[in-house]
Amino acid sequence: MDSDGTRDARGTHANPVPRARSVMPPMPSRAPGVPPQPDGSAFLSWLRAPRPEAPPGVWRFGHRVRPEQEPEQIPTRQLLSGAVIGFLCGWLLCSLLYNGYLGGFWLWPWFVMAPDSWTLGRAGWLSSLSYVYEGVFFFGIFLVFGKISRWGEVWRRFGPPAWRSAAPAHEPSPAPEEDPAEWPQLRAAGAPDAAERLAAEARAGLMRDVDHARIARAWQGVRSGRFSLATFTGAVLQEGAAACLHPSGARDLPARLARHDLLTGQVRLGTTADDARNPYAYRGAGLGLGPELLGTSLLAVGPAGSGKTGTVIRPIAESLCLHALAGRAAVVVVGAAGAGLGPADAYDVVVQIGNPESVYDLDLYGGTTDPDEAAAVLAEALVGDLAEPHQGGDTRRSTTVLAQLLGPFQAVHGRFPSVPELRQLLDGAPGPMAALRKGLEDRGQASLLRELDARERQMGNPGDVGGILADRVALLDRPAFASFFQSAGSDASGQSRPFSLKALDHPVRVRIDLPQRGHADASRILARLVLAQFTASVAVREDRSLFACLVVDDATGVVTPEAVRGVQRLRSGNAGVVLTLRTLDDVPRPLRGPLLGATGCRMALSGLTPWDGQDFAEVWGKEWIEARDVTDRQIIAETPAGKVLHAVRQVITGKAPTARAVTVRQVERERWSASELAHGVPPGHAVLSLTTVSGEHAPPLLVDLRG
Repeated sequence: MDSDGTRDARGTHANPVPRARSVMPPMPSRAPGVPPQPDGSAFLSWLRAPRPEAPPGVWRFGHRVRPEQEPEQIPTRQLLSGAVIGFLCGWLLCSLLYNGYLGGFWLWPWFVMAPDSWTLGRAGWLSSLSYVYEGVFFFGIFLVFGKISRWGEVWRRFGPPAWRSAAPAHEPSPAPEEDPAEWPQLRAAGAPDAAERLAAEARAGLMRDVDHARIARAWQGVRSGRFSLATFTGAVLQEGAAACLHPSGARDLPARLARHDLLTGQVRLGTTADDARNPYAYRGAGLGLGPELLGTSLLAVGPAGSGKTGTVIRPIAESLCLHALAGRAAVVVVGAAGAGLGPADAYDVVVQIGNPESVYDLDLYGGTTDPDEAAAVLAEALVGDLAEPHQGGDTRRSTTVLAQLLGPFQAVHGRFPSVPELRQLLDGAPGPMAALRKGLEDRGQASLLRELDARERQMGNPGDVGGILADRVALLDRPAFASFFQSAGSDASGQSRPFSLKALDHPVRVRIDLPQRGHADASRILARLVLAQFTASVAVREDRSLFACLVVDDATGVVTPEAVRGVQRLRSGNAGVVLTLRTLDDVPRPLRGPLLGATGCRMALSGLTPWDGQDFAEVWGKEWIEARDVTDRQIIAETPAGKVLHAVRQVITGKAPTARAVTVRQVERERWSASELAHGVPPGHAVLSLTTVSGEHAPPLLVDLRG
């Protein structure tokens, strides 16, 4: 019967069609449009990856330790042919012995040691022990031939050991007390709740490498006594992986261009070339730089287009910004506007000198209130490049001249003069000088009046440097810089936000853009000013556990005698500088050697000139090497048969019979000669020597900066 009550053609009742049951859809696990929760496996794999101890400059993340000396590598064809020949020789000897062609001497030990019943076959199954003796004897023969033919090397290079080494190794999960993701140091110190909260966030994928480094830095503060355990634990329990945030609130950079490993503090710049001039332990390894190397300062020299900014400065600046977010470092990056030193979002303070839209200004006096200190720093910036390489020179006299004006002006106005005011005072304008004198007289500053009198007596003398200082200050007194260089208290409008390098006590990220176009001389003055303020501020920091670094892209005109002495003192203050030059000709000749000696890390990029290469070759010195002299001499046959044999050999080979003599001797030669540095460094490569703050050295390495 159909659905209307009729029967089907076969007279049977048709099965009714069942109604569809209404099934509720499953409850969604998240709101529409919300991406799934991230998986923490990638972060845990990064955290648990091996980082073995390695020589200076080796990228330790996933590094495989290599021996110091290169093992002797037998060519594959020679190794396999020797193994086959050894096997055939062993088989032939065993066959000759077994069939009696060489006699039965090899059976004498069996007949001597075994009873007669065994040797005559009357001892049953014991008589078959003779076959065991024969097998052991033949095995010994193959063992000897295998040792001679290097069968073990064949097994290691082509057998299962080679297959296992080629297959990706799966690291076993570490024990909970050794797992860094479980924060065992917190558990041991009595903070298991904080450790469990951090471990859960790591497993859930809510923790990043910057978070781990930042919290580890905060834990170091707890161990050193700067913070209490209760404060640290409370912050972790409340915020989790977002605890102890950087003052900017950022937990990462907007973008990364280089590879970073914040667990070791390294940034990868490239790969050490597989070159015979590199030590075997470095060949093929990644090149990583960290604060332990940058603390000795870095000097990179290479022509325009050699990759100084893109492959050296930008990755180092990016790494230091990550360290700053982790609370480990303070960084100041100085370069031309538009040089590609990173986006503005990657920095806390961006000073764009000459740009009216700049939010921040640069304090001309470095935030100090001491007139003598301000005069010394400002004199170094204005006329430091005119000073003689020996101690003293024009810088000392310039410091005295500036101090004679800055001290009285501060006593009268409670601040240091602006650029136009300083220019008028150096020029000896009657109005400002008279007003300054009257202010001192009204306040009864007799000692400062004597300073002002001395300045007025020196004006106009042939040896007075006031005119030179005024000319240099005039380079900063331009309409483009009218709203800049306002020190604290000198801007009546209150719109200026001067930045001072006194802020290096905090993990701050600063980028200073110099106005290169049309103001090259002013840019050099400002670069010298920043370097002088940096060296002065680092020396008086209270907390030296924070690594401070100044990165100067194009240090032309920045290197002065006082700057070299300042760089030498940075290592003891947990600070360093990174300088780049197009050529060493941009540095006065007497300062090239001291500059290379003051920097522990030196880099020569491709395209270097031979005279620049000579300076690097001298500072890298020489080394003892093993030289081989090969001499081929013709063999003269004495007998008629020998002459015939030599003639036949010459017809077959096309060469006269010769004998080769090899002489091995120890010679001393330059590690890298000036010619090799100028013509032997491929494009995109550099030769780099490294020194750590603890004194470990790495020889000059040929590095592929593109790898």
